[in-house]
Amino acid sequence: MRSNLAVSEQTQQLETGRDARLAARSGALDAPTAGLAYGYVQGNLAILPHDYAEDFLRFCQANPKPCPLIGVSEKGCPAIPALGADLDIRTDVPRYRVFKDGKLVDEPTDIRKYWSDDLVTFVLGCSFSFELPILQAGIRLRHIENDTVVPMYRSSIDCVPLRPFRRGSIRGVSLIVPP
Repeated sequence: MRSNLAVSEQTQQLETGRDARLAARSGALDAPTAGLAYGYVQGNLAILPHDYAEDFLRFCQANPKPCPLIGVSEKGCPAIPALGADLDIRTDVPRYRVFKDGKLVDEPTDIRKYWSDDLVTFVLGCSFSFELPILQAGIRLRHIENDTVVPMYRSSIDCVPLRPFRRGSIRGVSLIVPP
């Protein structure tokens, strides 16, 4: 269990988004990023084969509340310059989830071995981005205090379907490998 002091020390060491990305890239950060780099936008990733990218983009646009889109890469490019000058989507996240045929097959700290020139990265808004204002308002966040996963809820509100995307959520960092 991580104490508030440990969170504070870690936050001081990783004050910017770049600090957090470089810590993940080097392997020094292998934990959830809640409580890090306050004031910087954090996001969840969905990395899909190009054949699915246009449909997923349209799905996000049709469902901006559950899928708030903040960045999209070019096909095969591991960078998104608008989100960070030296960003490398393959290495700059503490942990990824890799799915094949709808099944979780790996949770690596680096996805270079899975990367191909056919992949497109989508960065979706994340609740971690607004933790600082909540904390500044005096509201305690138990997931930070207890070093646990952020609370998540299932909704009965359906998304606007756009083939092949219908309902459900993108949770965490996902790479979908073609069959």
